[in-house]
Amino acid sequence: MMVERPASLSEGREGPAPEFSANAENVGRPRRWWLLALIAVGVVVLVVVTRVALGRSKAAKPAPHAVPVVGATARTGDLGVYQTGLGTVTPIQAVTVRSRVDGELISVNYREGQIVRAGDLLAQIDPRPFEVQLRQAEGQLAKDEAALKNAKVDLERYKVLIEQDSIPRQQLDTQVATVDQSEAAVKSDQAQVESAKLNLTYSRITAPIAGVVGLRQVDPGNMVHASDANGLVVIAQVQPISVIFTIPADHLQPVLQQVRTGRTLAVEAWDRDLQHKLATGSLLAVDNQIDPTTGTVRLKALFPNEDSALYPNQFVNARLLVDTLRETVLIPTAALQRSPQSTYVYIVKPDSTADIRNVEVALTEGENTAVRKGVTPGEVVVVDGVDKLQPGSLVVPAGDKGGRKPG
Repeated sequence: MMVERPASLSEGREGPAPEFSANAENVGRPRRWWLLALIAVGVVVLVVVTRVALGRSKAAKPAPHAVPVVGATARTGDLGVYQTGLGTVTPIQAVTVRSRVDGELISVNYREGQIVRAGDLLAQIDPRPFEVQLRQAEGQLAKDEAALKNAKVDLERYKVLIEQDSIPRQQLDTQVATVDQSEAAVKSDQAQVESAKLNLTYSRITAPIAGVVGLRQVDPGNMVHASDANGLVVIAQVQPISVIFTIPADHLQPVLQQVRTGRTLAVEAWDRDLQHKLATGSLLAVDNQIDPTTGTVRLKALFPNEDSALYPNQFVNARLLVDTLRETVLIPTAALQRSPQSTYVYIVKPDSTADIRNVEVALTEGENTAVRKGVTPGEVVVVDGVDKLQPGSLVVPAGDKGGRKPG
């Protein structure tokens, strides 16, 4: 018995089967395209994210730090060579005014601290006792002059009588001696008169020099004596005035060389902190010996002191200008840095970076330093902010002080 398969089954194997396969391929292709599209989108997103992350990392990376510094421009100029020493202001003359006679002080004719001229009346001693002495001396002089006149008349009479041989020769000789004695008495009386006049003059106490009077030592009404130790007042000459200062003996020869050539050396008087110049004068003299205990020599300078900036016994710093370096390169002393090997400065290059430059110092004087080599005029040296610098550091100039004049 034969069983027939349904037509649908036989056709499904041989006829419809190829149609099913074609439909499967058509269904799988869209799926692969979607997968490829998703992969491509993922790659694009990954690239974008990577670029954004790299951009953020670059933006977050800090820029090189610029160090703020203060610069000063090297310049060409002159720098003085000074010798500095501690000095004392000393009056050219200082006089203690004393009375030359004894008596009562009846008036004082000056104000304490007043400037007086030579010959001005300072004080008055009671003149009446000296006036009485003068009159007594003048009276004695008149008496002795009359006696002399009478003795001379007698002498002439005796000369006539001796020619007539009317008197002995001894009487004439005695009269000659009498005349001589009277003349001597008159001379003595004249000296007494002059002495009384001098004492009367001394009762007026006048200023022996021009200067400033100090504080009064004796008040009116007191008895003053020529033997008084303190005197009446002290007068100090302050215009001009001198400063006596010392320098080390090792530095004396350059000064003497300039003095021997006849050059007048300038001297400046500064305050104790060397911040303010008080006056300018000139060297007057050099002491003739060196102090063996201190190894220094004394020098004396003269100042006009017209503005009274210097006062007696004031302590000052005297700066003696010995020589001058001409047309040298000057930089601020604050720019100098020192290491065990060398002296150097930081230079600000045109690209705003710092560079180390070794320098050879010729002279340092106050805020200025003269350099022989290492820096050229116009270059900017770092004055402040050096502690944060390294070679090649980027700098931001906070200001340019420029060079300062020496002194």
